[in-house]
Amino acid sequence: MLEKFFLHQKQYSLKIRGEGLASRIEALNELEKAIEAHRSEIIDALKKDFQKPEAETLLSEIYPVLKEIKFTKKHLSQWAKARKVHTPLTLFGSKSYIQPEARGVCLLIGPWNYPFQLCMLPLVSALAAGNCAIVKPSELTRHTSSVIKKILTGTFVSDHVFVAEGGVETTQELLKFPFDHIFFTGSTRVGKIVMEAAAKNLTSVTLELGGKSPTIVDATANVDEAAQKIAWAKFINAGQTCVAPDYLFVHESIYHAFKKRLIAAIEGFYGKSPELRKSSPDFARMVSFNHARRLKDLIDDAVSKNAKVVFGGESTPEEHFCGPTLLENVDPHSLIMQEEIFGPVLPVMTFKEISEVVHYINEREKPLALYCYTNSQMNMERIQYETSSGGLVFNDSVIHFVNPHLPFGGVNHSGLGSYHGEHGFRAFSHEKAVLKQSFFGKLLRIMYPPYTPFKMTALKNLIRFRL
Repeated sequence: MLEKFFLHQKQYSLKIRGEGLASRIEALNELEKAIEAHRSEIIDALKKDFQKPEAETLLSEIYPVLKEIKFTKKHLSQWAKARKVHTPLTLFGSKSYIQPEARGVCLLIGPWNYPFQLCMLPLVSALAAGNCAIVKPSELTRHTSSVIKKILTGTFVSDHVFVAEGGVETTQELLKFPFDHIFFTGSTRVGKIVMEAAAKNLTSVTLELGGKSPTIVDATANVDEAAQKIAWAKFINAGQTCVAPDYLFVHESIYHAFKKRLIAAIEGFYGKSPELRKSSPDFARMVSFNHARRLKDLIDDAVSKNAKVVFGGESTPEEHFCGPTLLENVDPHSLIMQEEIFGPVLPVMTFKEISEVVHYINEREKPLALYCYTNSQMNMERIQYETSSGGLVFNDSVIHFVNPHLPFGGVNHSGLGSYHGEHGFRAFSHEKAVLKQSFFGKLLRIMYPPYTPFKMTALKNLIRFRL
């Protein structure tokens, strides 16, 4: 069944390959109008899937997509131009270009944590680059998946954009087809499976994965601002954010003051009592019972290894609820320090010297993001040049995601490739080398056989002078 749609898109991709940019802009215009027309349905779907607050849906699901469409339309003509490059003297008379061209048919596999945004953002880039796309939303957020299907089915013919709903078996079937590009957002574990399947067809991939994103607060940081920003970045979407702060290093000299302010920030956002936080309309739920239960198990494992719950800790998996939680005295070997948390639980550790933190980070897999709160230029330079991460933000968290001029992506276990803005356009394009020869190309005959002494001298001079 799915193979039929794939084969139809293969044919359609050849048809639209020769169309101009106007058709791509029109596709983006239609998508933009459809999103606006279904705004209330998107909000309602995310509310049903995991009680996502309307403000968070507007801020983190709808706004980024509309902003990306606007930015892409504005810059598409520039991105799609052939770029003239230098031609060496040995090819005198010819001209060389790099021409971006559509890859063809792309598979976009979306996650459940930002189920609308993280399906639509790659689609914007794929359409801008002139591709066809099969979109596979997450089955865990079925209401959002239904809205995505409604929007895209009502906007595009299936030969151009098709939504394949279903579970793991649907993804497994899709991964058998020889797509021209696969864009996957999700866990590192599943990313490896996607990459292995893609390798069988030599399909290029973009993998937007996750990892444990460290956050550092040194002795020079503005404690009040850091506490507010970290509380927001960690607990928005109930911590189900790939670039959320995963664990926290705080300088021992400011630890108690910072902890006090961090707790005050959480209480200010979601309520002073466990009851208020549980009933807060501004705090989302976990996506499923299993995800909530996993968090409870992580907390219990950490406590069994002498960690202390200094705030929160409330958990009712049957209601998909895990409250904002802070842990201290966490054993580095506990499960919560080995796995990406992906929930509203934040382990907090202290340090004396920045070298301790650099060493800790470098001993582990490279993170998707790294955050450092400091006013020390020396510490900034050490973190920037002595660690590796997909993204690095000083004195804030998460917000680099919304800058369309920056590439967004991981490194090694946290991802492969990047997107957003022009970087997304490049991810879904093949950069074709184009050389146009002129009349002067006849001069190259000097290199054709037979290799006379004159030709050998000329060849040796080419090498000698590196022409």
